[in-house]
Amino acid sequence: MADEGLKSGQVGRRSFLATAAGLGLSAVAKAQDFPKLPPMPKAWTDAEQIPLWPEGPPTRGFAARPVPPNWPDIMVRNIERPALHVFRPERSNGRALLSIPGGAYTFVSILNEGVDIARAMTARGYTVFVLTYRLPDEGWADRADVPLQDAQRAMRVIRANAKRYGFQADAVAAVGFSAGGHLGASLATGFDETLHRPRDATDALDARPAAMGLVYPVISVTAPVTHAESAMRLLGDHPVADLVARRSPAQHVTERTPPVFLAHAIDDRAVPVENSLIMMRALQAANRPLEVHLFEEGGHGFGLGPADKPCGQWSTLFAAWLDRHLGKGR
Repeated sequence: MADEGLKSGQVGRRSFLATAAGLGLSAVAKAQDFPKLPPMPKAWTDAEQIPLWPEGPPTRGFAARPVPPNWPDIMVRNIERPALHVFRPERSNGRALLSIPGGAYTFVSILNEGVDIARAMTARGYTVFVLTYRLPDEGWADRADVPLQDAQRAMRVIRANAKRYGFQADAVAAVGFSAGGHLGASLATGFDETLHRPRDATDALDARPAAMGLVYPVISVTAPVTHAESAMRLLGDHPVADLVARRSPAQHVTERTPPVFLAHAIDDRAVPVENSLIMMRALQAANRPLEVHLFEEGGHGFGLGPADKPCGQWSTLFAAWLDRHLGKGR
């Protein structure tokens, strides 16, 4: 599905994306020593798109931010109209997957945590929806709620289209990466938060994922464990304690939190592995189904990961785990 040429230079892209997530936008914009990244993949531009909010999002205040002239277009910014890109399998297994890319809440990394994930999971029969969500630091009012509004709506839109795309509405899982992992964890624990007035029949549908994968996720939004750039972009420079608590997903795990799959590299210098351990302990305390894979190496932002290293096997492990929690499908 993805362009064959995108498989080359994987380590260089991963290094760039990891550095971008780890250092933040300002540092990356000034850096001169990153490898050249590929252009927007054809698989992405050719994919069908579904707007989340056809009449405009429920929160106002978008203000586009200047983009450096050398900024890679696969790291999407200035998202006024969030959407789902749809990737269909040759033969459906009756299930769907929402992929939530990361990017420090500063951009959305649509290649390594979007197109590449869709390629791997459509090969297994999943209909994959990649979310481009609004970024909280682009002028929006109620900035800390904006990404979760979009993630909730994405789950509902996916379920509303189940018959159209040939999967079961109750067999929709999700996977989130880095800051997208924070958004995924927020969705898993806050799927029923009321963040806007219902607009249509879609808003009456369930936003709870049937299962949730979290890959090198940001969980904590407080120092020293958090990823500082992600927390600042989401909450602002001086968030009040109540807001910090509300956007700390491990504090909101309940008996309704869906089964969770965690994958993290121990040598991750951008988002410490303690983030996954915090979520693990919260899920254990609530007696929720949980699987955890900690890899010796892999760093941050590895996406599918290299096939010749253990971290490159997480998607196979994830697929086997989904088989147990979603059933065998068709």
